[in-house]
Amino acid sequence: MTPPATQAIDLPNDHDRKGLPAWSYFNTEMLEMEKDLLFRSHWQLVCHANDLPEAGDFVTLDCVGERALVIRGKDGELRAFHNLCRHRGSRVVAGEQGNCKNAIICPFHGWVYNLDGTLRGAAQPDTLPELDPVAFGLKAIELDLWRGFVFVRFRPGPQPAISEVLSRFDAEIDQYDLEGLMPSGEGFYADVAEVNWKCIRDVDNEGYHVPMAHPGLQDLFGSNYYDEDFEDGASRSYSEFREANHRLWSVRAYTSILQAPPKLDESHARAWLYIGIFPNCVLGIYPDCVKFYQEFPVEYGKTMQRGTTYRLGTEDRRMRLSRYLSSRIDRLTSEEDEELVRWSWEAAFSSGYDGVILSDLENTVRSYHDCLRELFPVLNEDEPPKGTVAARNAELLAQKVAAE
Repeated sequence: MTPPATQAIDLPNDHDRKGLPAWSYFNTEMLEMEKDLLFRSHWQLVCHANDLPEAGDFVTLDCVGERALVIRGKDGELRAFHNLCRHRGSRVVAGEQGNCKNAIICPFHGWVYNLDGTLRGAAQPDTLPELDPVAFGLKAIELDLWRGFVFVRFRPGPQPAISEVLSRFDAEIDQYDLEGLMPSGEGFYADVAEVNWKCIRDVDNEGYHVPMAHPGLQDLFGSNYYDEDFEDGASRSYSEFREANHRLWSVRAYTSILQAPPKLDESHARAWLYIGIFPNCVLGIYPDCVKFYQEFPVEYGKTMQRGTTYRLGTEDRRMRLSRYLSSRIDRLTSEEDEELVRWSWEAAFSSGYDGVILSDLENTVRSYHDCLRELFPVLNEDEPPKGTVAARNAELLAQKVAAE
C-alpha cells in the first residue's frame, strides 16, 4: 500500500535539512555549468512517437542554445539531428512541428537534405567543391525511446539508456498503454518564468505544500499524496483519490464522471502517478490522459517551461470530458505554483533570508539536491571567488574519484 503524505519518512534527526546554498541560484558560472552537464548531457524528452505518424513529420526542441530536430524517415525510423544547416548554420526547419514531405529544404539558401539526414544537394553546386552526402549531412543527435516517448541527448553523459533509468517502474507502468497515446490537439506550450529553473523544481518536488496551497489537489487527494526520493535518476509521486464528498465542483464532476480503462488495477483507476526524470522532466500519468512538463534555463533569472498533454488512444466522449476536468484542476494548480515559485526566487534577494529548513515531508527536495551535489560537489561549499566555480568543482570531483 502506498503510504500517505502525512507519514514522515524514518530519517535520522541530524540529516541535512538546509537545501542548496543561496548562491547556487544566482551564480552565472553555475548556470553555465548546469546547462552543459545537466541539460546537454542528460536525456531530454521531445515528444511522443505518435506525434510523428508519417514520413517527413517532425518536432523540434530548442534548449540551452541547442536546436534538435526529430523526424520520421521514409523507412519509418525516427532520427534526431541538430537543426543546423551544414552550410551557414541556419535552421533547416523553422517550425515547432510539421511535415517536410519528401525532403528537408533549408529556408536560407535552399540546401536539400534527405529525410535520413544525408545531403541531397546544395543550391548552385557548381559554385562549391564536391560535397560528400554523409560527411555534409545533418549532424546526428543520440535518440532513445521509452514507452513511445522520444528522448534526445546532445552530448554523451552519465545517464544510461532511458529505459534503464525508468526500469524500476516497468511493472507499474505495464497497465497503462503509453505506447498507444495520441496527441491531444493542444500542441506544445512554451512559457517563460522570471526565476531560476531550480526554484520550479524545488516547489514541484514536494507535496508538503498541497494542503495549504492547492485546494483542488487537496480536495481530490486529501492526505493520500506521497512523494518518493530520487533514486538512480528518477522519482515517483502517487496519490489515490480520497473517498469523501468533494467540495469543488470540478473535482466532484471529475471523480463521478471518470471511468478508468479496464486494464488499470483498482488503486490506479482512481489515482494520479507522477514520474520525475532527473534533471528537469515530469510525466503525469492519469487514468484519463498523460502529460509531461519540463524546464530549461534560458539566462540569469529566466526559465522556459515546456510541455503537452496526450489523450488515450481509446478516448471516447466521457473520457474526453474527464480529461478536460483533470486538466482544469492541473491548470489551477500550475497557476498557484507560479506564485510560490516567484516568492521562492524573490526570497533570496532579501537581507533577512538565511536559507531553508526542510521537513521530512520534503525529502524528495533533499534527494534531488543530493543528485545535484553528486555532479557539483562545489554546492557543499561557500561561493567560490568569481571565475573559479568550474575549476573548484573539477578539483572536488577529482578528489572524490581519488578517494574512491
